[in-house]
Amino acid sequence: MTDQIVKAILEPSFLIGLLVAIAVFATVFTAMPALGGNELKARMKSVALERDELRAKQRARLAAESDRKRKGLREQQGGGMRDVVERLDLKRALVDQATLAKLKVAGFRGENPLTRFLFFRLVLPFVGLVLGLLYVFVLGGLAEQPLLIKIFFVIICAYGGFYAPIIYINNRATKRKQSIQTAWPDALDLMLICVESGMSIEAAFRRVAEEIGIQSVELAEELVLTNAELSFLQERRQAYENLSSRTGLESVKSVSQALIQAERYGTPIAHALRVLAQESREMRMNAAEKKAAALPPKLTVPMILFFLPVLFAVILGPAIMQFSQQGVFGEASQSSGDQ
Repeated sequence: MTDQIVKAILEPSFLIGLLVAIAVFATVFTAMPALGGNELKARMKSVALERDELRAKQRARLAAESDRKRKGLREQQGGGMRDVVERLDLKRALVDQATLAKLKVAGFRGENPLTRFLFFRLVLPFVGLVLGLLYVFVLGGLAEQPLLIKIFFVIICAYGGFYAPIIYINNRATKRKQSIQTAWPDALDLMLICVESGMSIEAAFRRVAEEIGIQSVELAEELVLTNAELSFLQERRQAYENLSSRTGLESVKSVSQALIQAERYGTPIAHALRVLAQESREMRMNAAEKKAAALPPKLTVPMILFFLPVLFAVILGPAIMQFSQQGVFGEASQSSGDQ
């Protein structure tokens, strides 16, 4: 039995089959890592998926916290005002496109300034009415006037309270436009230098905003906002149009149109900026010459009221004093001669 087993093992066919089996096993064992893929890549892929999942969860959590804080801040800033405005539907009654444009020119953007504007337009007439009644009927103002005049004065107080927010917005818009108009030629010169040096229009806006903030904070704010809109809005044309509508100036509007045309047709921006900068400087010089030419008529009345009487007193004062002294001396000598 043992001899048969030994003979079967030592047979060449069995040995060849055994060697073939060992070779196949070794080949399969060696090729298994290649067939199974790169373990490092698989681990890195799993780590990347887990990282993306954690990042998405973190972004969702931060977005939820930001929304909650924003809602809380809005409720804290104007919760009562917003409730009154929405309940009475004042936006439909008192707001139009001209009002929104005026608020933008004055530097008020967003829903909260509009809500406060409508709330004060609602409340201030009653405040003016109460103050007028207190002044007339409690403090005794206009006591000598008839009752009709007193009632008319109270109505004028209420009417002034209704238009006080509009007057404030108009004054704010006028001052803001003057500040932007004064600094706009210098901003164009700086923008021209930046563009000719090879900067993009976004980098030029950002650089000019940093430099022009010393002269006009309002213009720097508008340039920074325009730079942000150029990065986030789908159409760059809308960013330039928003800049012209927020400032309300013809010079800014012309520059915006030139930039829009340069973006559309691929024309060089430097040439258009050079021409517009020259025009802006000429406009500022013309405005200064106009103010200088208007000074003589404005100084006429103050000179007549204040300078000429003093001048007459200085010139004629010594002569009058001399004549009066001579008259006194003459009367004294005449009285002594009569005696």
